[in-house]
Amino acid sequence: MHQLTKQNVIEQLSTNPEVGLQTADVKTRLESNGENKLVGGKQRTLLQMLIDQFKDFTIIILMIAAVISIVLGEHVDGVVILLIVVLNAALGTYQENKASNALKALESMANPKAKLLRNGKVVQVDSTQIVKGDIVILEAGDFVPADLRLLESINLKIDESALTGESVPSEKDAEALLEDKVALGDKINMAFSGTMISYGRGKGVVTATGMETEIGHIAEMLNTSEDEMTPLQKKLAEFGKLLGIICISVSVIIVILGLIRGQELLTVFMTAVSLAVAAIPEGLPAVVTTVLALGMQRMVKRHAIMKRLSAVETLGSTTTICSDKTGTLTQNKMTVVKVFANMTTYEVTGTGYSFEGKIETGQETIESLIPMMSVGALCNDALIEDGKCIGDPTEGALVVMAEKAGIDYKSYRQSHSRFSEFPFDSDRKLMSTAHEIDGQAMMLTKGATDELIRRCSHILINGERQVLSESMKAKILNENQTYAEKALRVIAYAHKVISKDAHLQDEEKDLTFLGFSGMIDPPREEAIKAIKTCKKAGIRVVMITGDHIVTASAIAKALGIIESSDQAALGHTIDDMSEIELIEYVKHISVFARVSPEHKVRIVKAIKADKQVVAMTGDGVNDAPALKNADIGVAMGITGTDVSKEAADMILTDDNFASIVSAVEEGRIIYSNIRKFVGFLLSCNVGEILIIFVAMLMNWGTPLIPIQLLWVNLMTDSFPAFALGMEKGEKGIMNERPRDKDEPIVDKRMGIAIGFQSIGLAVGVLVSYLLGDAIGHQMMLGEEHILGRTFAFSTLIIGEMLRAYSARREDKFVWQFNPFGNKYLNLSVLLAIGLLIVIINVPILQPIFHTQTLTLAQAGMVTGLGVMPLLFGEISKAFTRKM
Repeated sequence: MHQLTKQNVIEQLSTNPEVGLQTADVKTRLESNGENKLVGGKQRTLLQMLIDQFKDFTIIILMIAAVISIVLGEHVDGVVILLIVVLNAALGTYQENKASNALKALESMANPKAKLLRNGKVVQVDSTQIVKGDIVILEAGDFVPADLRLLESINLKIDESALTGESVPSEKDAEALLEDKVALGDKINMAFSGTMISYGRGKGVVTATGMETEIGHIAEMLNTSEDEMTPLQKKLAEFGKLLGIICISVSVIIVILGLIRGQELLTVFMTAVSLAVAAIPEGLPAVVTTVLALGMQRMVKRHAIMKRLSAVETLGSTTTICSDKTGTLTQNKMTVVKVFANMTTYEVTGTGYSFEGKIETGQETIESLIPMMSVGALCNDALIEDGKCIGDPTEGALVVMAEKAGIDYKSYRQSHSRFSEFPFDSDRKLMSTAHEIDGQAMMLTKGATDELIRRCSHILINGERQVLSESMKAKILNENQTYAEKALRVIAYAHKVISKDAHLQDEEKDLTFLGFSGMIDPPREEAIKAIKTCKKAGIRVVMITGDHIVTASAIAKALGIIESSDQAALGHTIDDMSEIELIEYVKHISVFARVSPEHKVRIVKAIKADKQVVAMTGDGVNDAPALKNADIGVAMGITGTDVSKEAADMILTDDNFASIVSAVEEGRIIYSNIRKFVGFLLSCNVGEILIIFVAMLMNWGTPLIPIQLLWVNLMTDSFPAFALGMEKGEKGIMNERPRDKDEPIVDKRMGIAIGFQSIGLAVGVLVSYLLGDAIGHQMMLGEEHILGRTFAFSTLIIGEMLRAYSARREDKFVWQFNPFGNKYLNLSVLLAIGLLIVIINVPILQPIFHTQTLTLAQAGMVTGLGVMPLLFGEISKAFTRKM
């Protein structure tokens, strides 16, 4: 519709701009096209979410082990396993349900009230009842209820940042005729559903409603986007399947061997159950969940709120951050940084809407700038309250500029009240107001430099009014171009003495040129540092913005994202590219400007297709589909819409790019800790499998019964695992390159370490078991293997506790760091060994755990053998270092 004339649109939609639609027409069109609301995708029920939690292979194996344990009378084992399964499922369901409300927020945002012209009268109706052809009346502060072709625009500016990402309100022109292919932000004769009128007034005819609107297209993309498993979820699922297969295979071998040897079926089955309990790290889901939850709490202190537990880990593997410009990389506060007056450029210090800072001139020169600053303060409708701009951000920057020159703008406006005005319009690109200054009626004008300069005949230099020569004009325009090339938004100023009853429309000529100012939304200092950190960490930063390419490129250079403009491109350049071409193209472009929501999604998908882990930031409705398609969607907590927050995985409470980098660092620390305790737990479980399997093969009996293994797995493994998950970050973690997202959680290095440590654990425990059995035979104890099992049980607990200290670092020997630096691990070890002493010495517990009191000499033997896993753990580090 943007390429058609107003009359063509009116005829095509069969409407009347002076009367609006008749009630009968509205009813017919509502029946034909439906209500003006967004249609959501099929929502999953809580029950479906809960059922899905039980489809994990590890969970299935755990449930089978629990059922078997209960059937065979091991009720404690079965109940504890089931409790862990239910807790894990409940947490997963809660998190998924919390993050599934994106479309609800979108619908509520898109359904405000609207003023329409119907049956020749202005009426207010619910926006769901709007139809194509309706005539909508627009005023400042209104939400646009549907997509409109503008019929009238009087100084109309619309805040389209939620759709286009552009920081300044878009100036609208109902008379404009545009080409077919025009970026969304350049459709100046259109207004779009969900945006807001920030200035002026207008009238438009509805061209699209519901899912046909621009916001509807975004809703459609949200509906069709599927949530993918994160790298951690995939790896743990693969890991669970592998464990299950190993567990089933070895259990089958044990059952077959036992039956061949003529052992009782119950005995063989109990041995198989022991192996199943040994193979599955029951505490792993709970430990992972808790460590991620603790990581979420730490991230809150770093201004990042995570909505999904598994997304915490994904952050750590991020290789590319796609960031919006406004408010994330920049301060979202227009700031005057240069002033051109007296044919000279002056620097302006300070940022944002704070009055701190100054114009770098001498006192005498400041006095000569007061006429120019007066225009900035008076020909202006913005207010600054508590460091925030109320009104147009550009005008807010001019108020701050005047304050830095020593003008108290509020009292200045009171003493120089406005008695006439000629508002801004997009044709002449000027705004004029009339005030009484020093006893004279004075017209103050501001606007585009090229428009203003051709209406000027004189110039004010150091307080002296001179004729404006052609050479001066050339220098002024040349300096203006220099500012523009630096992506500065330029506003020029002039004044003229007039009669009090003059019509300002007739007076915008023979003006006296005062100068111009250049402003920009400055980069955040902390974002510059954060981008340097990203480069060291091997993380690429890509700016994706709805702003103009010149502005985007200049900011990107200042931030260190790009070095030359060749690395920047307009969104429409990718329109005709195939997916393969786009994948190659995005490798070399780090700034995309004037992009649409579809462009954002395509860019994110292309980067992901290159096997990158992508974090995408955004704050507007237009960002929601890209946030959902990224590996990590990051929404702005301050400026972000409800839609973007609901679609995202992470919300920044300070809208700061540096907080994303801090969160990535925290994600890396968490993943590093997950590796530590997964390696620790696996070596324990593999060691336990070896203990049972070797003893069975050698016909030595069962060194450890299920209740003992469950105690080891759930009590002694869990506490040290939690402690390892709470390790502080290692220095230099952000100097390492991101890990490959396809890298298994148990890589070659960890596999070798697990092999060494599990062998050390198995050797130590089996030697202890055989030694205890031999001593038990000599003592002629009543229960067979009771002392051997007590030896094995004690050695296993002590061995795992001591080895936990080695597990604190994957690449350093215990003497290269303080092994006792983790107070939680120290408490875990003391607790586990304390409980072991209770279990083997308290008479009421001995029959439950099948243990026997040890003498001091026997305890010494057990402790000596318990050191073996620690020694093997250190040997494995030496071996992996050589590799």
